[in-house]
Amino acid sequence: MNDSPAVVARDLTRVFGSFTAVDRVSFSVNTGEVFGFLGPNGAGKTTTIKMLAGLLLPSSGTATVAGLEIHTQTEQIKQRIGYMSQLFSLYGDLSVEQNIAFFSGLYGIPKEKRHERRDWVLEMAGLRDARSRLTGELPLGFKQRLALGCAVLHDPPILFLDEPTSGVDPISRRNFWELIYSLTARKTTVFVSTHYMEEAEYCHRLALMHQGQLIALDTPARLREQSTGTVLEITTTDSARAVPILQQVPGIVEVGLFGRTVHAVVQSVGIETIIPARLAAGQITVNNISRIPPSLEDIFISLVRTADTSGNSGVPHA
Repeated sequence: MNDSPAVVARDLTRVFGSFTAVDRVSFSVNTGEVFGFLGPNGAGKTTTIKMLAGLLLPSSGTATVAGLEIHTQTEQIKQRIGYMSQLFSLYGDLSVEQNIAFFSGLYGIPKEKRHERRDWVLEMAGLRDARSRLTGELPLGFKQRLALGCAVLHDPPILFLDEPTSGVDPISRRNFWELIYSLTARKTTVFVSTHYMEEAEYCHRLALMHQGQLIALDTPARLREQSTGTVLEITTTDSARAVPILQQVPGIVEVGLFGRTVHAVVQSVGIETIIPARLAAGQITVNNISRIPPSLEDIFISLVRTADTSGNSGVPHA
């Protein structure tokens, strides 16, 4: 990675009427980095990306993208980035090849390079034998791969991906991330928003958003190191009913469903001996209790709780 950051945001803010969608967000993204923007729907991720991509002006604050200022150099920024929105951006009534041709013209790719770039996209997306097929007929995973290919037709140094795998099955998500890493091998900086916690593992660094504010910014490993308390994984005969019961047990800080199990963050020694009796009183049997390393979802839940209780105004610029 180069020393010069690809993206720098300083106190970036966007207000819609009385609603603050993004509240004084500051961060920087290194060149060649996969930077994850993590948070639930409505956290401010899309609004931030639209401001950085030159699609929406901030209410206050500023940012640079590829060294260009978002207030005054919007059109230049659009030529230096690729952008893939969470809404499907291709034309379903055009063929795969026709969509590629359309975006080649849109990005001003020289005619002598269009065949080469077309073939590269077809190969990357695994659509070489489906070039004449209508895009609307493709499975969602292939649509997303084609959308990614069209977003990088002009070989931009910075790529913004807004919820790119939303609604895609787990195998297609993994394949999509393999494509992302193939782009970073070409020194492309990738800024990707997601609400899938497992995708956060693929990022070099993570920015965690909550109610328009940046509440944490670090590598996945360092975020785990910040965890306080012990995480218990509890398997019961009725995990959904177990959660509200465990929330009332002294010494248990956080409780949440994780698939068919319950994760509980505890800060009391010997709490494992109390849990079976409490749940038995609610006619719930505990099948197993084990201590596990905290997942990123455990960390995120804990950080959100801390932000809500402390009135945290976000992390400092990093």
